[in-house]
Amino acid sequence: QVRLVESGGGLVQPGGSLRLSCAASGSIFSINAMAWYRQAPGKQRELVAKVTNGGSTNYADSVKGRFTISRDNAKDTVYLQMNSLKPGDTAVYYCKAESFIDYWGQGTQVTVSS
Repeated sequence: QVRLVESGGGLVQPGGSLRLSCAASGSIFSINAMAWYRQAPGKQRELVAKVTNGGSTNYADSVKGRFTISRDNAKDTVYLQMNSLKPGDTAVYYCKAESFIDYWGQGTQVTVSS
């Protein structure tokens, strides 16, 4: 019932910035929280940032102070502002919507390299 489309990924140099977007459509009213996950080659998928309907946020320790999750409820869109990017941030980034069940986007590639 929920469709998620990520965008904004790409190639960026270390220290650079990138802004990811996740547009949701369908049964938006059922969403309780939105989150960004990432999966790097050879690693398990990990939670990067999460925001609830009440506005509470949490971040992985590795991105605190560098990444910011935000939302525009009028546009049914969640963003991930990524600053001071490091090569270790290279991964496929996935948007997740938490509802009666969880919904996942297809992912967008972020590559941090010189």
